[in-house]
Parts: sequence; structure tokens; C-alpha cells
Amino acid sequence: MSENKFLKGAAVLGIAGIFTKVLGMFFRIPLTNWVGAEGLSYYGAVYPIYTFFLILSTAGIPVAISRMVSERIAVKNYGGAHKVFRTSVWLMGSIGMASFLIVYFGAGFIEKVVLKNPGTIYSLQAIAPSLLIVPIMAAYRGYFQGRQNMNPTAISQLIEQLFRVIVGLGLAYYLIKAGFPAVSAGAIFGGTAGAGVGLFVVILIYLMSYKTIKRYINRNKSHIEDEKSSDIVKKMLTIAVPITIGACILPLVNAIDAMLVLRRLQAAGWTLIESKLLWGRLAGYVSALVGMPQVLIQAIVMSLVPAIAASYKLNNHKEVEQNIGFAMRASMIIGFPCAMGMLALSKPILLLLYPRQVEEATGAVPTLMIMCISIIFLSTMQTLTGALQGIDKQMIPVKNLAIGALAKVVVTYILLGIKFININGAPIGTIVAYFVATVLNMRYIRRVAGVKLDMGLTFVRPFIASGIMGVAAWLMYKLSFMIIRSNALSTMAAIGVGAIMYGILIMYMGVITKDEIAKLPKGDKIVKAIGRFVK
Repeated sequence: MSENKFLKGAAVLGIAGIFTKVLGMFFRIPLTNWVGAEGLSYYGAVYPIYTFFLILSTAGIPVAISRMVSERIAVKNYGGAHKVFRTSVWLMGSIGMASFLIVYFGAGFIEKVVLKNPGTIYSLQAIAPSLLIVPIMAAYRGYFQGRQNMNPTAISQLIEQLFRVIVGLGLAYYLIKAGFPAVSAGAIFGGTAGAGVGLFVVILIYLMSYKTIKRYINRNKSHIEDEKSSDIVKKMLTIAVPITIGACILPLVNAIDAMLVLRRLQAAGWTLIESKLLWGRLAGYVSALVGMPQVLIQAIVMSLVPAIAASYKLNNHKEVEQNIGFAMRASMIIGFPCAMGMLALSKPILLLLYPRQVEEATGAVPTLMIMCISIIFLSTMQTLTGALQGIDKQMIPVKNLAIGALAKVVVTYILLGIKFININGAPIGTIVAYFVATVLNMRYIRRVAGVKLDMGLTFVRPFIASGIMGVAAWLMYKLSFMIIRSNALSTMAAIGVGAIMYGILIMYMGVITKDEIAKLPKGDKIVKAIGRFVK
């Protein structure tokens, strides 16, 4: 894949990811204002379990699909690429069915033994059907990503999230009088409804594209290599299993958090209700905000893996290095300002989003200020992981993340037991995990791929621009609030000024160039509009 296609693919997924997250905030904010931290403790406890099972089926295989499809298309083996897709649908459906049966019929055991949180059984059973639907949808998305077409993924994601918000909020509001466990179940069922609609949409797109797909296969019959389905599955699992193991590590650690936090906080002297409130602040108020930038990084990684795989298959090492270098720079252009912006405006942002929960939102400020630092290291870790997966070194980031996760468990366990640190021990442990994995991944990407990053361009300049932006945004907020006495308007003004200043700074500092902007969708128009600011 050329750099042009890589950039456009990342941009399409990034834009869709932003809208998806915005819709997610429209879901999370009203829900939080309705039920508060205690109500979110049911929702927050179930999601790590759900995420763990979902990652078992969707983390590795879709990456393997996109990589295997991209490798075959690079040598015009379109028939082989399509056979990879057909085989993957059956494989993903089988894995999804197993996950669904375990969670749905084992919900009582998970509630009593794993979570020890009475009332979560309803939420577990409400989300279980999506464990069957999402893996099949992921197979379709992986096929289109391997074909360098990110539009089906973007469209299905948007529609999936839209229905999740509509159905989830509608049921949650309807069930408020029934109690927090019922509200959580209703809200979480929105995810199942959205997944069903998303699958329908992506299948419809596939059927509409089938004639074109068939035409490419027929035109290149001479390039088709006869592969047994068993060999495809074996190769797919060879790629997917290490990725899946790696992807399961952090959700597993988060699930350990869900089990560990309440116990350790109570051991430190907090009551059960106080411990639930502290956990709700992290799971309900902080995690959703910190996850916002991740969709943009994931867009880069999803576009990066097939791009590198195709170049690596053709032995185009120069293009491999260029794509990795630009992906790292793009992740830092996104990661640093998100971290600095949240650090500077933690309290105003939380009060803006949760005006009806002032006390709890204010209490979550220190946790958010700590957790937002993890955005930087999460961004680098994910991008380097994608790069290593693209060059068939998927086991390396697994080992590195396992080391980081082990460090997190130790740090989190110790710090949660210190009463004045309390819930903040969990985000500190997360930072440690991402930092360790990032350093180790960076070491291997230099050794294995021979990639040398421009440290000044990739890290130093975005950091300086983000620091200046953070100070400017904070000052703008203070000044605005002194004049208009409105947190909402002052926060929006501060974010707007910070975004404009950051955009100007990265252009003047040469972090991004005219040629790179021009490669984005509608990039030529963007260049004309802002050309005087770009070197």
C-alpha cells in the first residue's frame, strides 16, 4: 500500500472513530448523570469481562485477515484473498458462538465468584449475544481493510454506535425505576442491538461490492494459488494467537482491577459504598475520556498493518520504514495534545460533561490528571505493536506487554492499599505498564526492522507544541471564566483556542508538511485554506 492510501485509510477510520466516540459520549454522559458512580459500578464491572471475551475472538483474527488478504492482493492473488475471507467467517462464527454460550449461561457464576457484585447477571446476559455477532462482523471488516478499503468499517461503526446509543439510552431511561442493575442491563443491551445492525450493514456493503470483487478474481485467475482451508486456518491462527494473547493481557489486568480494587480499598479502610464510588469515578468518569484519543490511534494501526504487510511482502523496506516513521509521528501529533489538554482542563471538562454530578466529577479530577498521562505511552505502544505485527513479529509486543502488565499488577496492588493514594493507584499502574511496553517495543523495532526514528520530529516538537497549547488553553479558561462566569462557555473557548494554537504550532515547527496534508481526503482543499501556515 502506498503512503497515500495509508494516510487516507487512517483518516477515514479516524474521522469515523471521532464521530463514534462523540456518540459514545452522548450515551455515557446522560447515563452517568442519571445513575452516578454507584450505578456505573454495575456497568463498569461487566464491561471488562465482556471486553476480555470479545478480544479473545476479535483481537487477533481480524488483523490476520487484513494482513493475509493484503499480502495476496499485493501479488494479485484476489481469489486467494477471498478464500481467506470465506474461511475466516466460519472460524469467527464458531469462536463467537462459544463465547456467547459461556457468558450467557455462566453469568451467574461470573457474578457470584468473579465479580462478587450482586445484580450484574442481567448486564452479562444482555451483552452476551453481541459476542456472537461482533466476531462475524469483524471478519467482514478485516477483509475490506486488507483490500485497502476502510469505508465499510467506518460506515458500519457509525451506524452500530448510533443504534447502541438510541436503544441503550432508551432502555436505561425506561428502567430507571427498576433499579441500578436493570438500568445497567438496559444500557448495555444497546451494544447488542448496535452490533446486530452493524453486521447487517457490512454484509449489505459486501453484497453490493460482490460483482467488483468477482471481476478482480476472474481477471487474475493466473495468479490464484490453490490453498487448503486447513492451511489458511493454520496460518491465520499462527498470526492471530500471539496477537490475541497480547490483546487479552490488558483487559485481563483490567478485570483483575475490577476484582482487586474493591478488596484493596476496603483493606485500606474504605467502606464498601465508598470503594464503589471511587471505582465508579475511574470506570465511569475517567476511562471514557481517556479512551477518546485511542480511536484515532487505532485508526492509524488498522491502516498501518496491511500497509506494512504489503510492502514487506514485496521486500520494499524503504516504504516499510517510511510508513512506520509517519505512523509514529502521527500518533504523537494526536497523543501529546490530548494528554496535555486533559491535564490542563481536567476539572472544567468533567464539570462540563457531568453538570448534575458536581461532587463526583470534582472528585474524579486527580484521577483524570494522572490517567491522561497514559495516553502518550498507550499511543506509542499501540503504533509500535502494529508495526511489529506487520513485519511478522507479532510475538515480540506480546512478551513486552506481559512484562508491563506484570509491573502494573504489582504497582496497583501496592498503591491501592495506601489510603491517601486509593483509586489513583490503578491509573499509576496503567502508566507503568504502557511505559515499560513502549520502551521494550522501541528497542525491538530498531533491532528487528532497522527503523530509526527522528526523535526531535517525532517526539520533541509535538511535546513542545502541546505544552504551549496546554498553558494557553488553561490561561484562556481562567480569563474567560473571570469575565463570563460560565464553565461550559469558558471550557469550549479554551479548547477552541488550544486547538487553533496547536495546529499553527505544528505547522510552523514542521511537524507536518503540505505534501502530507495533501494526501488526506480533501487534502488539496485543506492545503489551500491553511497554506500560509505550513512550511
